[in-house]
Amino acid sequence: MTWGSWGKKLQQKDMIDLMHHCIDHDITTFDHADIYGGYTTEADFGKAFSSSGIHRDTIQLISKCGIQYMSENRDNTVKHYNYSKDYIVWSVETSLKHLQTDYLDLLLLHRPSPLMHPDDISEAVETLKKKGLIKAFGVSNFTRSQMELLSKNMDLSVNQIEFSLTQHSAMHDGTLDYMITNNLLPMAWSPLGSVFREDTEQTRRIHAQLGELLEKYDATEDQLLLAWILQHPSKIHPVIGTTTKKRITNAAKTIAIQLELEDWFKILVACQGHKVP
Repeated sequence: MTWGSWGKKLQQKDMIDLMHHCIDHDITTFDHADIYGGYTTEADFGKAFSSSGIHRDTIQLISKCGIQYMSENRDNTVKHYNYSKDYIVWSVETSLKHLQTDYLDLLLLHRPSPLMHPDDISEAVETLKKKGLIKAFGVSNFTRSQMELLSKNMDLSVNQIEFSLTQHSAMHDGTLDYMITNNLLPMAWSPLGSVFREDTEQTRRIHAQLGELLEKYDATEDQLLLAWILQHPSKIHPVIGTTTKKRITNAAKTIAIQLELEDWFKILVACQGHKVP
C-alpha cells in the first residue's frame, strides 16, 4: 500500500530495487489490494515486476477485492462493497492484468459486507480456482462469525486482521482461537500499532518497557514488537508496511528473537497499564 501514490510514490527503478532487497532477505510475499493508490498501485508494481528479472515462482502475490472506493478511476458515488460472483471474477482478472501475472497465490475479500452471500462467493472462488487464476482464498478483517459463515461453503486459508501490541483484541474475542482451531493462518496489518505514531501515556509505558529489553535481546524496539506478535501460538504473519531498507532488514531478522515468557507478559502489561487478570 505504501509503495505507490498512497505512500512513497516509488519510481519503477526504486520498486525493482526494493523487490530485490526484500527477496535477498527472504521476504518473498507481496501484499496488494485493488484499491491501493486509488486502483493504481497494482499496475505500478506490475510494470516494475515485469522488468525486474524476478521469476514468478520465487515470489507470492496476494491481492484483495470487494471495496468499491471513491476514486477518479471508478464511477462509485459512495464507498461500498461488491461481492457478487461476476464482480469478484472480474476484479481478479483485472488485478492479474495490472500485476502482469497469470495467477494470485492468495485472494482475500478485503472487508466483510452486510450483503455478502456465501453461495455467490463460493461460486466465484470455485470458478477462479478451476481457471487457475488463484491458488488459495481467504478474507481480511472478518470476525469469527463471518469466517464461520463463509467456511460452510468453502475452505478459508487466511484472515488478515489488524493486530499489534496496541490492538490485540483478537486474542480475547475468539478470533485467533477460532483460527487456531480451524487451521487458518492469521496475517497482521499495522503490526507496530500506534507505538511510533502516537505520544500517549500508553506508548510512553511501552517505550520504557521495550527500552529495558533492548540490550538483553540485542534488538530494536520495532523488532521486539514484531517478536511479541510472532510468539502467539496462532503463528501470526506480520505484514510490514515500511519501504525503508534497514527496517525491512531488521524485520527479517526478528524471526531469530525468542522472548522469554515473563518478558512477553511485561510488554503486554506495559501496554495495558495493569497486571493481567
